[in-house]
Amino acid sequence: MLIGIKRIYEKTDFGDGKRILVDRLWPRGMRRSSANIDTWMKDIAPSESLRKWYAHDPAKWKTFERRYRRELERNPALISLVKKALREDVTLIYAARDMRRNNAVVLANVLRVKIRKLKAAENMNGHLAEAKMLNRSLSGFYAFLEFNLFEF
Repeated sequence: MLIGIKRIYEKTDFGDGKRILVDRLWPRGMRRSSANIDTWMKDIAPSESLRKWYAHDPAKWKTFERRYRRELERNPALISLVKKALREDVTLIYAARDMRRNNAVVLANVLRVKIRKLKAAENMNGHLAEAKMLNRSLSGFYAFLEFNLFEF
């Protein structure tokens, strides 16, 4: 599934899929009626203290990114967002001016990694199931040979 990122002030597009606002605060100057948001996931946003500490200071970006990732790993809302992103295209909506350094960028990267790992594990499980079936069929075949060879 596709994971997009878009500023709330940009035009809505049919290809956006589910539009999910991932900011803790409602964007300034935006009416709820004209926001065209499917879901507002306040709980997935950075904590109040982290948001205030960062204050969109580019010099703090790397530390913010690391801390926010740590917060996300302990956030149960991430699981529901991963499930949603596995089912359908989603666009993470944010209000920050900086298009390269904001919480939606971090969140999208985390989602992509989680989904890639889930799909790899799913693929691995499929291969394991095939290997187990092959092993069972070979075991049966060897038992058949053993029985038939030593019967004479």
